[in-house]
Parts: sequence; C-alpha cells; structure tokens
Amino acid sequence: MSTKKRNWKPQTALVHGGTLRSGFGETSEAMYLTQGYVYQTAQAAEARFKGEEPGFIYSRYANPTVDMFEKRMCALEGAEDARATASGMAAVTAALLCSVKAGDHIVAARALFGSCRWVVETLAPRYGIEATLVDGTEIANWEKAVRPNTKLFFLESPTNPTLEVVDIAAVASLANSIGARLVVDNVFATPLQQKPLQLGAHIVVYSATKHIDGQGRCLGGVILSDKKWIDENLHDYFRHTGPSLSPFNAWTLLKGLETLPLRVRQQTESAGRIADFLAGQPQIARVIYPGRADHPQADIVKKQMSGGSTLICLDVKGGKPAAFALQNALDIVLISNNLGDAKSLITHPATTTHKNLSDEARAELGIGPGTLRLSVGLEDTDDLLEDIAQALKAAK
Repeated sequence: MSTKKRNWKPQTALVHGGTLRSGFGETSEAMYLTQGYVYQTAQAAEARFKGEEPGFIYSRYANPTVDMFEKRMCALEGAEDARATASGMAAVTAALLCSVKAGDHIVAARALFGSCRWVVETLAPRYGIEATLVDGTEIANWEKAVRPNTKLFFLESPTNPTLEVVDIAAVASLANSIGARLVVDNVFATPLQQKPLQLGAHIVVYSATKHIDGQGRCLGGVILSDKKWIDENLHDYFRHTGPSLSPFNAWTLLKGLETLPLRVRQQTESAGRIADFLAGQPQIARVIYPGRADHPQADIVKKQMSGGSTLICLDVKGGKPAAFALQNALDIVLISNNLGDAKSLITHPATTTHKNLSDEARAELGIGPGTLRLSVGLEDTDDLLEDIAQALKAAK
C-alpha cells in the first residue's frame, strides 16, 4: 500500500512522500536488504525484463527502499524522476558523463568543489570531451565560452567554499538558447532554500551525505530531472555502470528527510547570527554569507534563494598560522571537511577540500591561506558564539 500524493507542503512530503508499505502495514519505511527478486513464473521474469510488467529486477537498477527515497526527493524538488547514487560525486559524475560524448563541450563555473573540478578539467578530456571554466558570476562569461559543440553547463550555487552565487535563471536561459542543458549542484542551498528546476535548470544533483542525512551517518547522492531525460540519458548509464545507493543508506536518508526542515531552519538562523558576529571582529578580514546585505551577489540571492545558508566563509588575518590557531582553539566546533551536519564543523580549504588546486587557481576562487569554511550545526547558538569568541582570543 502506498501513500496517495496530495497537495502537500514540503514538511508533510518529507515525512510521507513516496511511502511504500508492505502487507504488514509498518509505520516506518521498510528496509529491503536484497540483491534480487523472485518471479512466480519464467514468463513473469521475461515480462519484467521486457518492461511489460512492473516490478523490481535487481537492486543495482532499483530497490523498494531506494525507490521511496527517490520519490520523496522528487516530491520535495518538484522533479518528475530521480536516481539515487552511492555518493554525491557519483551523482555529479553520472549526471555529467551521461549527458555528453567525445567531441562535445562543457562550460562550467570555475568555483567548484575540488572533485567536481577534477571531473570537468581532468576526467572529461580523457574521453575527448572539451571543457572550459569561467567566472560564473557574470553571464557574459558564459556567453563568451559557448562553442558550436557546447552541450552542457555545470555550476554550484552557492559555491564551495566561498559562497559565490550564480544567476541560475540567466544561465538556464542561455543553455536553452543553444540547445544545451544546465546541471546545478544545489547542496549548499539545500532543496528547501533554492529550487533550480523552477529557475530553469534541467538537472539537479545533491550530495545527500550533507544536509539530507545531516547527522554524519552515511554517504549518498541523487540526480533529479524530467522523466524523458532520465529515460534517454541516465537510465542505461546508471544501469550498466552501477553507482547505485545501498538500501540501508537509502533508509537512513529517508529518516534524515523527515527532520530536514527543522534542522536547516535552525542552522540557517544560527549561521546568520554567527556571520554577523564574525563580521565585527578585528581578527576577521572578510565574511561571506548569502544572508547578509554585503554579499557580493546579494541581489541574486534575494531573487533566487528563500533563505541564507548553513555555511559561512571567513578569512582570518594572519594567514594559515592564524587560521590553524583558530581551528585548534575551538572546543565545540570540530575540525572536519564534511558539512551540513548536526555538529558544527570547520575546515581550511587550501589544505583540505581544494588542496589539489594550484596557488593561482585558489587565488582566482578567493581561497587564501587564511580562508576557513564553517558549517553551522544544531548546537545552541549562544554556546557556538562563546566558543568562537574564546577561540579568537586564544588565537590572537
């Protein structure tokens, strides 16, 4: 028995969307830890493989628990279809590579997570796919990079780690004008605070490892788009290359989705207060936060995001030694390269997430030796403020 879809608001869809109950009528979603499925007859197996009879074939393709997660994400994102993957990078790689072939051209914003940039700059060219990186904050840069063979645009917004914001609607309009598609990594905004598909994007990807799980338990990713694109581009790639999500992780992510609005709301409120505090500290050279009026793309933030972010980017005066001293003096905030967790986490991008970039490439992105990325968790905001304040004193 499945729950009938109604005109639900996000909080309701994240508790009930896509639920598939067995004959036992369980309250919590069932976890189907199985590789294969049994057919009543040889004829039924043949019909299932031909697509003439609905049902599951093999858990590398689809699984009841994974299917519930995909449907719940579709209900939240407003997408027709989805495929869940083993990690966020599996989602990004599949979404990009299934969309292009040798001789095609990708234009991507240069402000990307290190591994995403590696896929665009290093992996794609090995298969004859050309790539150009641009400053994504100006639509003119996208226009100049277009070639006759441009088939795909790719961007993060807000970006990792400097929280640049790209005008998704403008880039989507350009993509439509040349017959290309736009892939948006929406992790930092979360599906609650930005809707790329509504802004014109064609494909949205998430690292479900981040806010969707939100409690540091498991890896996961998801790709969302219209059913036609998934059937014609992603389905066979996904089926034959096998980046599938495990049913256990899918069940964990389903539990995470139930509390996503509560967590993101509190984390965003805390992040806003902490960003304002940091902006007034003499040891801090720069604070970038999408909820502040001094954000470099504040007008675009207001146009396409319904909230700020759970992330803050800051530059500490004194470079790497001062940034390390600040991190080491923190008590509540933990040093970790993950984000979107219930626990507040801080990392030094130049020596962790973006360490493989050249000094010049990091400078282009605004990542300096004193840059830190703070992911705000669910701790009491006053406790976090006290912890940061004492760390600033200790590191002075």
